[in-house]
Amino acid sequence: MPKELVALSIFILAYILFVILPHKRTIVAVASSLLLIILGALSMKEAFYAINWNVMGIFVGTLFVADIFMESRMPAYLAEIIVNKAKNTCWAILFICALTGFISAFVENVATVLIVAPIALSLAKKLKINPMNMLIAIAISSNLQGSATLIGDPPSMLLGGFAKMNFMDFFSYKGRPSIFFAVELGAIASFFVLHHFFKSNKEKLELIPTEKVNSFFPTIVLVALIISLALSSFFDTGFSSLAGIICMIAAVICVVWQKLFLKENLWKGLKRLDWDTTFFLMGVFIIVGSLTSTGWIEKIALALSDLVGTNIFFGYTLIVVVAVIVSAFVDNVPFLAAMLPVAITMANNLHIQPYLFLFGLLIGASLGGNITPIGASANIVACGLLKKEGINVHFKDFIKVGLPFTLAAVSTAYFFVWIVWG
Repeated sequence: MPKELVALSIFILAYILFVILPHKRTIVAVASSLLLIILGALSMKEAFYAINWNVMGIFVGTLFVADIFMESRMPAYLAEIIVNKAKNTCWAILFICALTGFISAFVENVATVLIVAPIALSLAKKLKINPMNMLIAIAISSNLQGSATLIGDPPSMLLGGFAKMNFMDFFSYKGRPSIFFAVELGAIASFFVLHHFFKSNKEKLELIPTEKVNSFFPTIVLVALIISLALSSFFDTGFSSLAGIICMIAAVICVVWQKLFLKENLWKGLKRLDWDTTFFLMGVFIIVGSLTSTGWIEKIALALSDLVGTNIFFGYTLIVVVAVIVSAFVDNVPFLAAMLPVAITMANNLHIQPYLFLFGLLIGASLGGNITPIGASANIVACGLLKKEGINVHFKDFIKVGLPFTLAAVSTAYFFVWIVWG
């Protein structure tokens, strides 16, 4: 079989399995990558270079920082203060969602949900209310804000890697407001949706202070990492490797601190990290790399360009709508990884700069995952936490909150990006 057909067949099979077996996605991605190499669709060298090692450095490095930040109890301490300062339970929940979004802009989404969820569960138990909508709101708030900065979540890292965008480019790019402001406007719109769901919770509750910050060092490391990434933008304008190196240096600092000051077993700390997503990301890079090397990305882009013609607005709208629909059922990481080179090639075929299509793709892929419980890793984790509490989340339960939230956030961000970049 020609390697072009091998690459396409394995790609299609892998993505079908991502939908059918979301909990086995890493095994599927790694097995598909190995199969591509064994069947000759990619050489070992091509597979190695298909992986964006700068993005991997950023992801793994921030995992270490997020882990010690969570262990410091600083986020839980802040959430406790917020609950006690809120005028009623509705605003306590909304403030917790806002805190979730803030943390998620700098810490990977799954880690963020794990940081904040215990506070929401504790609040629900004291009020004797069902925590389902609270956990769903936390997960989708995390997914939303994760796309606001370069280090917020893998989709943002993927975009940065493909478009050579650095940390500051997410705030201001080519002299114009960038993706950060589109996300924040979407967050404001979706805030009113969440308020609608929780406005009946008017009880006033004060939590007995139990959280204490173990150490301020992890917070200092996180702030220093953010500042370092911002400064690196001036030295590594091509987003080649400096950001990944900085994040890995931060990871080494975290490991040393855990070993020397917490006296923690190194192996125990390493096991806590999200290695599942790490190997999943590497596998997806290789799968998509096989499509690029065998010419399929170019063919798909040309087909979409022919469909769009010269209508740039239609092209932009098509990308956003398709991204929202597909990402509701397929993990946004493999979808975005596959579509980024397509969007760039489409823009080149239309003789326009790719930023409009890239920003639209990120918005659609990141926020579309909020519609269903399988659309994003953070959603799966939140539903898993609820299952441990004896609460099963059905599709309709999640969609009831996720769909209006997504429509409000995507619509607002969609129009903002078109006005600024269209």
